[in-house]
Amino acid sequence: MSRPVAVAITGGIGAGKSTALAAFRAHGAATVSSDEIVHHLLAADDTVRDALVQRFGDGILGEDGRPDRGRIAAIVFDDPDALAFLEGLLHPLVSREYLQWREQLATLEHPPRVCVTEVPLLYESGGESRFDRVVVVTAPRQLREQRRRVPLDNRDERLLGDSEKVKRADFHYVNTGTFEDLHAWVGEVMEALVTESDEEPK
Repeated sequence: MSRPVAVAITGGIGAGKSTALAAFRAHGAATVSSDEIVHHLLAADDTVRDALVQRFGDGILGEDGRPDRGRIAAIVFDDPDALAFLEGLLHPLVSREYLQWREQLATLEHPPRVCVTEVPLLYESGGESRFDRVVVVTAPRQLREQRRRVPLDNRDERLLGDSEKVKRADFHYVNTGTFEDLHAWVGEVMEALVTESDEEPK
């Protein structure tokens, strides 16, 4: 069974991780984002719903009876303890779902050569050991603010600095150009990853 090369994309808020993920998908990688997995857990996992209701109350539920991300965000935004609880609940489950997805890819008749996921808190959560390679996307603070359309907030203070992320990463992209620039760079990274996969003993 040939497992795809597992790649994580990380970086600061507004740096362009989702855009990079889309570029990898366009170059043939299998992709999933941590955000997509969280959305699935909130929509379908009753254990997650019950744990959130027990901690935060029924007010976090939307009209469909499922946890509402906006209502949860309003609670945890300025409450470090509440945020720590939320991350402690979701991070292990996101990791479990990701690993199951990766294992399923490996069982396909024609598995992808590379699988990529976006993990905002990769280093902060100690998740880098689950991946073969790490891509860090950075951008200047002012540009990140423009992309977010809202001011940077205290979430950034909890993140590992860009310089430390770059030291630990295998690939680094400064996202100050066009999507075409990023797309071309991702193509080069994909070529390197596929070559690496070919050279590994089966």
